[in-house]
Amino acid sequence: MSLDIDFTAFCDAAPSPYLVLDKDLVIRYVNPACLQITGRTREELIGKYFFDALPGNPDAPEHGAEYLKASLLKVLDTGEPDTLTLQRYDIPAPDQPGKLEERWWSAVYTPIPGPDGSVKWIVQKADDVTPFVHSPKARQLTGHDEAIAAELYVKARELQRLNQELRQAHARERQVAVTLQEAMLDDPDLLRYGNIAVRYLPATRSLNVCGDWYDIVDLPPCLYSVAVGDVVGHGLHAAAVMGMLRSALSAAIRALPSPAQALEILGLYARSIQGATAATAVKVLIDPRSRLIIYSNAGHPPPVLLHRDGTCELLDQATDPPLGARPYHVPRPQASTTYTRGDTLVLYTDGLIERRDEDIYTGLAHLTNALAQDTTLAPDQMADTLLARLGVANGSSDDIALVVIRL
Repeated sequence: MSLDIDFTAFCDAAPSPYLVLDKDLVIRYVNPACLQITGRTREELIGKYFFDALPGNPDAPEHGAEYLKASLLKVLDTGEPDTLTLQRYDIPAPDQPGKLEERWWSAVYTPIPGPDGSVKWIVQKADDVTPFVHSPKARQLTGHDEAIAAELYVKARELQRLNQELRQAHARERQVAVTLQEAMLDDPDLLRYGNIAVRYLPATRSLNVCGDWYDIVDLPPCLYSVAVGDVVGHGLHAAAVMGMLRSALSAAIRALPSPAQALEILGLYARSIQGATAATAVKVLIDPRSRLIIYSNAGHPPPVLLHRDGTCELLDQATDPPLGARPYHVPRPQASTTYTRGDTLVLYTDGLIERRDEDIYTGLAHLTNALAQDTTLAPDQMADTLLARLGVANGSSDDIALVVIRL
């Protein structure tokens, strides 16, 4: 028997405070109990980044925002619930603008996965335990009752300390993964090309480290190739898979200077690596003598060729499914286009253009509009300006790899 339950009505009627965040830590729902206990309105909370709407008190002896954010990032990273057993987190005092009121909370953060298995929502249940902490009765406890209360408090603080150590361990793991990824993205051939700028930005509001990558290969006497790719998944495993695919494609293009054939070999190799299937990549070969770009695409967002007059051309005529998507081998398509000296070629991963509640065509339109605003910037300036215009200069919820080439 199925139950027809209106969960919004259920949460609205719940006496406990509930709040729902998306994976960018933006508040999407609060129930009446949460509004009452925080003294805020829906307009002050809904659609706001949590730590902008409820910033906490940086002058408190124990700055709760740091612990709370670490707890939320841990939930995003592990997909497991996390608990703040006893945590101070001050909120604005009612009817006293600019003043904060001391509050103590016991909070549980529960993840809700999306269709792909990653965390899509986080449900916060936060109980205000300030009355217990400041209870006159608690201060008047004697004998056995006082001992029990003291023991419970000590155990709660010890659990809080252990949780914080776990969060710090996850933060260290993220740093190890980012360092590993940066080391693998080190590209000696890039030093030969002053006309190429690269950027890699790890995800900011998550402990996740993704599998985005770029690669530049010098092909004497006069050719060079550029690739970007994206491995499905997060963490150290995704970074390791990224390194293997990047190295394999780099070797393939040196042996067979054909983007389509190089991606065919990479697709066959991807089938032998756990976690490599469904990865995407695009490979371009540039011939400065004939001013020709040859390219092939395995399920990746299309590169953009920015002409000097400000028009943009999407390199989308040789698009095929992601690596390992087919159960049998099929030759991959390849296309070519010419360019004029001074044009700019831009390759990127989906973190640059994908936004919540926007389709990919809207994201591509934002990208081409941002590029068309100034065609004369040097590659390094254009890379930084592009990230700023798209609102991701400080990173986004997904990794970003970006390559800008002045042809």
